[in-house]
Amino acid sequence: MTAQDPATAPADGPQRRPGGRSTRVRETVHAAVLDAIAEHGVDHVGIPDISRRAGVRDSSIYRRWGTRENLVLDALLAYSERLLPTPDTGTLHGDFTALATELAAYLATPLGQGLARALAYNTDTDASGAARNAFWSTRFRATAPILTRAATRGELAPDADARLALELLIAPIHFRAMLTREPADAEFIDRLATSVCRALSFGS
Repeated sequence: MTAQDPATAPADGPQRRPGGRSTRVRETVHAAVLDAIAEHGVDHVGIPDISRRAGVRDSSIYRRWGTRENLVLDALLAYSERLLPTPDTGTLHGDFTALATELAAYLATPLGQGLARALAYNTDTDASGAARNAFWSTRFRATAPILTRAATRGELAPDADARLALELLIAPIHFRAMLTREPADAEFIDRLATSVCRALSFGS
């Protein structure tokens, strides 16, 4: 009889809800990936090291994520989703400024730089595409209350496009982080927030 993989074998005792153990394994592996990136940078993350850190067989990691790149992208997207908040400053310009400031600060960290590189260079697969799409869908939904509150205050039309607003705001920050390597400082972010408000006819 072949022994079951510890990452997939059922736990002793009462049965947990479906997906409970799988979720715990995913969180443990993600934490190991984030620790490895913080210590060595995204380019030096390896599945054998992640397996050792997480206490999960490397065969289980390959079976679930397929490649190192998929694993890194999934871990970074999950972390970023939890990290980046939805601000509520009382004005649309203030919310855009706060959101852009948080993003710029994150992209300046080793984990944020790792996410930018992973998004730019990861080869598209079904797994990586699903992780990326889930992340951006979550970010668009999280941003929607900013526009809803702004419409209630009369700063923009009720049918404003939340996805377009977010894309206009974050694209220049990612551009600077990934391509020009220019800082996204407070002056730049203020001008960016003002420009996005005007471009979407929200007023600033």
